[in-house]
Amino acid sequence: MAEYVTVAAFERIAKELTASDVRFLVVGGLAMQAHGFDRVTYDVDLVVQLEAGNIQKAFAALERAGYRPAVPVGVEQFSDADRRGALIRDKGMVVLNFWSEAYRETRLDVFVAEPFDFDTEYDAALTDESFPGLALRFPRAETLLAMKRLANRAKDQNDILFLESIIDR
Repeated sequence: MAEYVTVAAFERIAKELTASDVRFLVVGGLAMQAHGFDRVTYDVDLVVQLEAGNIQKAFAALERAGYRPAVPVGVEQFSDADRRGALIRDKGMVVLNFWSEAYRETRLDVFVAEPFDFDTEYDAALTDESFPGLALRFPRAETLLAMKRLANRAKDQNDILFLESIIDR
């Protein structure tokens, strides 16, 4: 049975990452919501800047939030670009799944490769303060559209139509 993202889990994740100065962007369904598309999402999707120090801070922050990788991939392996490349090449991994005993209903996925130029998107990101004192960054609509078109899953079709409509305005 699919579960939904809970506000408590997302807030905890975001607070820990932000407090640790992790460079990340929120993508997926939560980014669609930030752009004004009211839809349900079943997980938290993040693009973390894939630099070793940033990854180490992210893993530590996620652990403090109660999240751990669902498969045996540690911070040392994920911090190494060659080893991440092997996960993509040999295992077909697109995201590293994290789980939490405290927030079982809220899954977390971290992209194994940056699907866009991180610095450019981070600087141009939509910033939203849904939680007081917590400014979150979301990719631009054009970037989300490119990601959705690339994934091209049936569940992305309504997202694509919405993004096309707001970009054409």
